[in-house]
Amino acid sequence: MLLNSYFAKDLFQNKTVFITGGSSGINLGIARNFAAVGANLAIVGRSQDKLDAASAELRALGAKVSAHSADVRDYPALEAALASAREALGPVHTLICGAAGNFPAPAEQISPNGFKAVVDIDLLGSFNTCRAAFEQLKATQGNIIFISAGMAFLPYAFQAHVGAAKAGIDNLMRNLALEWGRFGIRCNSIAPGPIEGTEGVRRLVPEGSADLLKRMIPLGRFGTSDDIGQLSVFLASPLASYITGALIVADGGQNLPGSGAWTQLIAAELKKANG
Repeated sequence: MLLNSYFAKDLFQNKTVFITGGSSGINLGIARNFAAVGANLAIVGRSQDKLDAASAELRALGAKVSAHSADVRDYPALEAALASAREALGPVHTLICGAAGNFPAPAEQISPNGFKAVVDIDLLGSFNTCRAAFEQLKATQGNIIFISAGMAFLPYAFQAHVGAAKAGIDNLMRNLALEWGRFGIRCNSIAPGPIEGTEGVRRLVPEGSADLLKRMIPLGRFGTSDDIGQLSVFLASPLASYITGALIVADGGQNLPGSGAWTQLIAAELKKANG
């Protein structure tokens, strides 16, 4: 089919996109972009206030929205959210596994509970979401998009817990792509770089260091949530119908020289902050 047959505002009309962590940050940006192509949106988060605000924003864009308060570590809660979303909007066509936890800390200062919390939210939460959505995705021959990170394939100082969790997510993605392809389900990961205005940038970029870090990125800027949202729409669309098992890095080239510059920047800032 020719390209112009795909580019339409109603590309995802009557298709449901289920997004964990969908009430803020990158994942809300993804939701906005799916709203722009006619998708129905089911968003999951733990803060009812954020869910209410995100739902109002997405409805203002013309989307049908259902919001669900659930913790991705709680499998029965996810099952209930998916059942409710199906009743309200129809079966899931695209699943975005975006719920994540993070805090910068040297490995020797991460408690076992802190490490476990990040792995449980990111990795276990992603598996829980996929497993709970499997029957709906099988019925729609849908697709799964995991939100990964550069520390999945390069070591970043103070991110041992996140790197382990994200590497696990990418391996899970490849296994599901291998096993679930026979059902017509595609699975891919996106690894964003620093995204402007997100909690991740606020936590991980030392105050006053943003301009310096941007100069270390070949494209010379932080990304936007729309950069990741547009890529997500592409991966979920017929334009990517033969792509599965892929990790797509959208970081402006940040990781091309390796993570050494980022590591040195954060180490220097932490040293300064700690005297």
